[in-house]
Amino acid sequence: MNYTDFDKTAAYKQLAGLPTKGFNFRSVLDAARVQKCATPMAGELTFSWAAKAVDDAVLKQLQALADEQELIAKYKALLNGEIMNTGEKRKVLHQLTRGQQGQPVVENGKDLGDFYRKELARFCEFADAVQAGKLKGSTGKAFRTVVQIGIGGSDLGPRALYLALENWAAKEGKKKLNAQFISNVDPDDGSAVIASLALEECLFVLVSKSGTTQETLANELFVKDKLGKAGLDSSKHMIAVTSETSPLARNAAYLDSFYIDDYIGGRYSSTSAVGGCVLSLAFGAQVFKDFLSGAAQADKMALETDILKNAALLDALIGVWERNFCGYPYTAVLPYSQALSRFPAHLQQLDMESNGKRVNRNGQPVSYSTGPVVFGEPGTNGQHSFFQLLHQGTDIVPLQFIGFVDSQRGDDVIVDKSTSQTKLAANLAAQIVAFAKGQDDADGNKEFPGHRPSSLIYGKRLTPQALGSILAHFENKVMFQGFVWNINSFDQEGVQLGKILTKKVLAGNSGDSALEAYSKILGI
Repeated sequence: MNYTDFDKTAAYKQLAGLPTKGFNFRSVLDAARVQKCATPMAGELTFSWAAKAVDDAVLKQLQALADEQELIAKYKALLNGEIMNTGEKRKVLHQLTRGQQGQPVVENGKDLGDFYRKELARFCEFADAVQAGKLKGSTGKAFRTVVQIGIGGSDLGPRALYLALENWAAKEGKKKLNAQFISNVDPDDGSAVIASLALEECLFVLVSKSGTTQETLANELFVKDKLGKAGLDSSKHMIAVTSETSPLARNAAYLDSFYIDDYIGGRYSSTSAVGGCVLSLAFGAQVFKDFLSGAAQADKMALETDILKNAALLDALIGVWERNFCGYPYTAVLPYSQALSRFPAHLQQLDMESNGKRVNRNGQPVSYSTGPVVFGEPGTNGQHSFFQLLHQGTDIVPLQFIGFVDSQRGDDVIVDKSTSQTKLAANLAAQIVAFAKGQDDADGNKEFPGHRPSSLIYGKRLTPQALGSILAHFENKVMFQGFVWNINSFDQEGVQLGKILTKKVLAGNSGDSALEAYSKILGI
């Protein structure tokens, strides 16, 4: 298979020769384009790219780019267990946690797909036992709250997904346990969460693949101290999600342990036990399996070679066009759904930790831009915050909207002849057109230049299947962009230097006068 730096491809040269100005949304964006520029997704969702500044000439060269860089072939190689994390020389198997799309992946005689399926069955069975009251805390009380202790991918994804399904589950009668999350080593985080809980009714999920994550282990000891002071046996109130080789595995200090491995990166781990334990405990095993089915179907659809029939691939390629040829360094994720309030934070890690790289997969510097800066907030909150810059600022920021016809709870009221959900949808539709077409005005302060491109993922209602589809869509989008840029989207060396220096500070031997000075003013 051919691994080539992006700017060495023939498609790069062809794309660089295409105009990036002059796309007139006012004349082009009409009902016919909205109907035409739509690609089906899994989970009964649709990806609309009508408000993206791409014409047939651009799309033709993006298809040529996908073919030349062998994006689907590389995706298949990843699914089949080839080493795709070149920095750490590891397979990349997060798609395998939600279904077998490629051939069986075997490592040292171990069928890894079977391993993930067995772990899924184990933690689903555990969740069933907790919900049935067969497993209880050390005072004999049933568990009513599950608290996840983790950081980074062990927190952002699972927290975002829990919040995304909480209202749906309450409406559908699927809510089993409340969930809380402790991530920051700042003691105020753990203290605030603990203060709100009845500890004897709490089950804690400690998540650390290595079993050595500094912040997570500090929070574990913080929680154990609180449990001990309350007269509770922490081993009856805590489970671990870790690797089979970590010190947390098969450890009597935990009620049970569930396993992942080095082939599942933290930011890609929500469909493993990292997200599965807390979501199954909160909503029931079947809800988590429905979520997995949406992700698996999205993974299957991402194998399509025609970019106009492959939403994740098309989204990725349009993003490359905007990043590398239009020169847009940012992208905003704007879900018009309060349920997705933490989803932009998860996508920040997913995208920026994956594709925030300046060297190719062989460690050599690249001479083109890679991953964008990602940020966002749910609508309509963002409209009253940073949309001013998006509409009239000096930078054009591509936008990624997400919206639904119906709310999750269906609890609404009519004011001024329309419901709140209708008002939410009206705001979303208005923003897409306002960003694209703008507004002329003799008063420059009231002029909107327009030409702010956006995409829209939409569907009837945010369900577990739809959520799985959205998660996998963005994971696969990031993967395809990494393949285009010939970078390794699956390691995160950029987080290591700060960890090393932190350990030196705590050990009192940093050897750097500036580091010592900063440490001193911070009370260390």
